[in-house]
Amino acid sequence: MHRIKKWATLGGITTLALLLSACHKSTTQLKPPTGFFGAFYNIIGKPLQHVMEWIAGMVGSTTNGYGIAILLITLVVRLVLLPAMLNQQRNMTTSQEKMKILKPQLDIIQKQMKKPGISQEETMHLNQLMQEVYKKNGTSMIPSMGCLTLLIQLPIFSGLYQAVAYSPEISKSTFFGIQLGHSSLIITISATILYLIQSWIMLQGVAPEQRKAMQTSALISPIMTFWFCLMYNAGLGLYFLAGGVIILIQQIIVTYVITPNIRKKMDEELKNNPPVVVVDEHTFEAAPTAATTPSAPLNPARPGVTKRNRNAGKQQRHK
Repeated sequence: MHRIKKWATLGGITTLALLLSACHKSTTQLKPPTGFFGAFYNIIGKPLQHVMEWIAGMVGSTTNGYGIAILLITLVVRLVLLPAMLNQQRNMTTSQEKMKILKPQLDIIQKQMKKPGISQEETMHLNQLMQEVYKKNGTSMIPSMGCLTLLIQLPIFSGLYQAVAYSPEISKSTFFGIQLGHSSLIITISATILYLIQSWIMLQGVAPEQRKAMQTSALISPIMTFWFCLMYNAGLGLYFLAGGVIILIQQIIVTYVITPNIRKKMDEELKNNPPVVVVDEHTFEAAPTAATTPSAPLNPARPGVTKRNRNAGKQQRHK
């Protein structure tokens, strides 16, 4: 699941990078792009320019007004998405906790799959058993990846960048001495630190045996934040900075409130409804070949002992 999510996130980030890179080539002369990127600018970037100008006029600050506008737009977008993001995190955490409960059974099946000489028919049956483990315990082999909120934010990322880059007035304006049309090392470092703290807190809510495997993927967000903020204008950097504050608060809620509550709830449910055991350590011991073929169904009363083997014992006693 983590691998699927990581590749989906990387795909979204790559799309954003290509979009911004294409825009970046045109910003040296501060001329709006043409073609596809020009259409995107007219649909997303230009309306964001008007919103920023309106907010700056309402604030009445000639020096920091556009920076405040970017921060307010970011906070509105993030707060609107916050319930959906928390719900996705809740679903992902629930799925992860269920996977931990089912892991012993899944490990047994995967170990059987790795044995040499296993036939295609046996592999298909083992896959069916794995699906049965998920199905009978109310979960899925492919849980929600939680990438919808990232996809929603992609146009906002690019639109804000274009709104700053293609407006001479906004790009030349400053926010506490930082020119919005150029990259800022201060904003870059500040935003990266926020995402590093968020990643560290996220790892605290993960089981110790999984923490090491997730360390690399946890660094993707801070690294990409540093790269985007350093390579592009400070207006986009302010978006990441303000977004980092919200995502840090979100991660605190997930790690220290949502995750403990989910674990407590699942522990209570397990007392009354233990997981359905499809396979155990004895399933493939009695008859390794017969147990993995569809023609010899497993005996529900004694996993690992097929009905055929049980009847064979009775016949021998009659003889």
